[in-house]
Amino acid sequence: MNFTVHTPADMGLTGIATFAKSPLCTDLTNLQADIAVLGAPCDIAVQGKPGARMGPRAIRDASTGFRMSEDGFYDPERDDYFLSARRWKLADCGDADYVPGDLAATFDNIENAVRLMARSGALPVVLGGDHSVSIPVSRGLDEVGDFNVIHIDAHLDWTSHCGDALLFNGCPCRRMAELPYVKRMFHLGIRGTGSSKKSDYDDARSRGDVILSPKAMRAMGWDQVTALFPRGEKYYVTIDIDGFDAVLCPGTGAPSFGGLLFDEVMALLEGAAAAGQVIAVDLVEVAPPYDDRSGTTAHLAATTLMNFLGYITKAQE
Repeated sequence: MNFTVHTPADMGLTGIATFAKSPLCTDLTNLQADIAVLGAPCDIAVQGKPGARMGPRAIRDASTGFRMSEDGFYDPERDDYFLSARRWKLADCGDADYVPGDLAATFDNIENAVRLMARSGALPVVLGGDHSVSIPVSRGLDEVGDFNVIHIDAHLDWTSHCGDALLFNGCPCRRMAELPYVKRMFHLGIRGTGSSKKSDYDDARSRGDVILSPKAMRAMGWDQVTALFPRGEKYYVTIDIDGFDAVLCPGTGAPSFGGLLFDEVMALLEGAAAAGQVIAVDLVEVAPPYDDRSGTTAHLAATTLMNFLGYITKAQE
């Protein structure tokens, strides 16, 4: 019997669901990539509804429709290609090991993985997980020099403690501010009641941080907002999916109305890429158990990351 052998179509629904169908590299001591994706499936530290530990897998699954081609992705609005596979090498490094019930060990695993990725020269892109994973990510960047933080979120995440706990998803920005190499933070999208106490806002502003709500940024204009980012400096960009308006992201533990729209977040990210060197990215708080049937939130997360990686790489070409 004769069989016809067709060239594999390599569609999103087939094969291994790595991020954007990129090659898998789990040996971080032999990482050879420009961009390295790491899952951090941890929500031990969440104060509210759990489920963000399932975020990395959902984001990866949603990203398979964005597999890289030789030419890259064509953007009809800009009449240009982004992320050409001929120029940029993307690798999926799997997940940092999640140790059930042991936050310290899980954080150590994330921190060590990020440090190895950064040491190799790759851009670490971390998929959360709750927002506490930004704490070990920032610790793992201790060899890259001083950097600023661009923080897109509905919440300030500056709470000092929760009972006796100092590590939880409401405190990552305060913990980052305690690191000697973290410079200014730009908290963008902050809104609503219950985010933090007034004293937390005062503490953040006292160190020179910028805190802007969606309303304030719309009044300023997006070019004026991104002009606040110092030129030629390093940036760690942390994106909490609830920075988007709740209508766009039902699949998160603390959705917040009055948030940012997709094009507004893209304007911030494109401005960040143009301002200086992005040395790390994370996207957190995608919680698939609360998402709608079409996986809107996971798709929003994957699209956001792919667009941002396009802006980062285009700024370097």
